[in-house]
Amino acid sequence: MAVNAAGGSGTRAAGSSVPTVIGEKGLSIADVVQVVRGFGRVVLDAELREKLTKNRAAVERLITSEVPIYGITTGFGRFAEVFIPAGHRQELQQKLLQSHAAGVGAVLPREVTRAAMLLRANSLGRGYSGVRPVVVERLCELLNAGVHPLMPEQGSLGASGDLAPLAHMALVLTGEGEAEFGGRVMPGREALRAAGLAPLRLEAKEGLALINGTQVMTALGVLAWYDAMRLLQRANLVAGLSFEALQGIPAAFDERIAALRPHPGQLWAARALRETVRESRLVTGPGELRVQDAYSLRCLPQVHGAAYDALSYIESMLAREINAVTDNPLVFNDPDEIISGGNFHGQPIAQVMDLLAIVMTDLAAMAERRIERLVNPQYSGGLPAFLAVDGGLNSGFMLAQYTAASLVAENRVLSHPASVDSIPSSAGQEDHVSMGTIAARKARKVVENTAAVLAIELCVAAQAADLRVAKLRGQEWRQAPDPEAVASHLGAGTRRAYLAVRAKVPFMAEDRILAPDFEVAQRVLMDDAGWEALD
Repeated sequence: MAVNAAGGSGTRAAGSSVPTVIGEKGLSIADVVQVVRGFGRVVLDAELREKLTKNRAAVERLITSEVPIYGITTGFGRFAEVFIPAGHRQELQQKLLQSHAAGVGAVLPREVTRAAMLLRANSLGRGYSGVRPVVVERLCELLNAGVHPLMPEQGSLGASGDLAPLAHMALVLTGEGEAEFGGRVMPGREALRAAGLAPLRLEAKEGLALINGTQVMTALGVLAWYDAMRLLQRANLVAGLSFEALQGIPAAFDERIAALRPHPGQLWAARALRETVRESRLVTGPGELRVQDAYSLRCLPQVHGAAYDALSYIESMLAREINAVTDNPLVFNDPDEIISGGNFHGQPIAQVMDLLAIVMTDLAAMAERRIERLVNPQYSGGLPAFLAVDGGLNSGFMLAQYTAASLVAENRVLSHPASVDSIPSSAGQEDHVSMGTIAARKARKVVENTAAVLAIELCVAAQAADLRVAKLRGQEWRQAPDPEAVASHLGAGTRRAYLAVRAKVPFMAEDRILAPDFEVAQRVLMDDAGWEALD
């Protein structure tokens, strides 16, 4: 898996002035993140524009016939048997958007909306959906101008793609629906006017092409995967800090052990953990304090390694889906032909999103067990109960473990698979659906919860490291430690992780409100700039 600090296999950094091109080469995960979070510009390749024009000409030739063609000369879903006269085919496309804009619930975050717009433009730009180039170009223009359609997050079955949320997106192109522009929510037509754009009148096939695809679930999935991969890389450092505070035995990370079970992820994790605790003055050898560590320390290469292998597989699925054509029907020329199929079905993404939720739930569960070992005097090897100075008067990090346990419990509920829970729709025409967008929404929430758990562990582990070094040096626990002195006892990776959090979250000599500390630590954890050299 070609993963770098930017996530994915791309090379452009966020904020780059080089535009992202929708063309034959396709997009990488890094391209998506750059456009979505870096607000990079998007353009349609000129050669691809020619391909779209030729493909559209095939549609124009075919729709003049009286042959039933799904969604062009017929209705949709169960109404596929209803023939639509030529004079109503433009109207058919707008009515499709209006009737399918049936989403409910909270509006999807702006970054998910941007990702869905980009991915839909990229899919249509492949040249097999039969849309005019202007449709793809207008989606690019919305992205570049910062016009963001309001897309309710609930309502997609992930069957004929993400019909409901994508209908809300597509309506704004035509001057209907609602959008956010310049920090204000306004009617779609007003947002277009403010951005200097005109409403687009859709031609035959174009409404269907805009909503028949997996772009919402894939948008959610790409961003969740990107954050999950960053968290896994940093989880090695956070876990390493806990490992040192607990005076763990790094012999468990020996390369020879990993080589005898040569999963790529385990080899990667063992190597990363060895580097993380290299030069540490806190770790111990077998038999010095104990013969072997508990699983949450000793089995880090196996658990984090399994997560790495799963995320590698998920990345490969997302990388393909980003550049897939998920419309129906698909248009081919030479010879002209329109073929109905099922590329819109979300099962490939639904399954890997369920897997992502499971992977990150396990990562958080293991972290919570290390938090427990750090705060529990039965397991911590001489550290004060709950890492509290003057325990009793102070409760220390007692509630840190509570919060982590609560998040892990929530993750376990969210890890129930959505991809096996089909409910037929459209009068039995769509009799097996993926629930892929539900799976992706759950996965995204699990990733967010896991980030919070790791942030809590980072705070707790830093406090434990302070107290461990003080204990070894015979110092009073009440004294505020010198972070540089503590860092000098830590490993090559953990000392930098420790200093990163200590720059924002100080030692807790007496009780204070913990919630702001956890929030700050989570920002530290997710800040690429502070961790690039550590990943």
